Amino acid sequence: MTGPGWRIARSPWRLGLLAGVVAAVLAGAVVAVGAAGGPPPLTGGYGAYEPLSEPQPAPSTAFLDPDGRPIKLDAYRGGYVLLNVWATWCAPCVKELPSLDRLQAALGGDRFRVQLLSVDRKGLELAGPFLTKLGIRNLRTAADPKSELARALGTAGLPTSVLIDPEGRIVGRMLGDAEWDSPAAKALILHYLNRPEAA
Repeated sequence: MTGPGWRIARSPWRLGLLAGVVAAVLAGAVVAVGAAGGPPPLTGGYGAYEPLSEPQPAPSTAFLDPDGRPIKLDAYRGGYVLLNVWATWCAPCVKELPSLDRLQAALGGDRFRVQLLSVDRKGLELAGPFLTKLGIRNLRTAADPKSELARALGTAGLPTSVLIDPEGRIVGRMLGDAEWDSPAAKALILHYLNRPEAA
């Protein structure tokens, strides 16, 4: 089941084509940090993490924080934010939620956080209890029930993850699910956290 206007970022034939290279890419990701000087490649179910050559300002579109209060992304300035756009009806989204939860447990703090953003039409009423039932312990979800922020972010499918820097700029994005607590994913986040300007 899919929601109107959304494309789940997953395709069996694409997965088949990628299956042979995913392991090699992930295995070499940590090495790539030092070798190439850029972010390590991070391949998920659909594509790869895409760093932006020039950071872009994050949209100022309002959404609801986990307590139902209107908020904007600039409220998170001061640290890196991995904003994960998801929905309860999106199977790849649900698949990656536990790894996002573990990533938050491993690296979350003042300098980095994972922030979920549900686009379910019933908002927090549906998404909050869903996370509890799934056993997600370290994350709460914000809500974008009209998908206004998702559209402003240019989200083409679900899940989509957007990395935002401490100045409120988008520095990279990924379409598709990933093992976010894998060595490759942690290396990606640490690449940004270890930059001199992030210290």
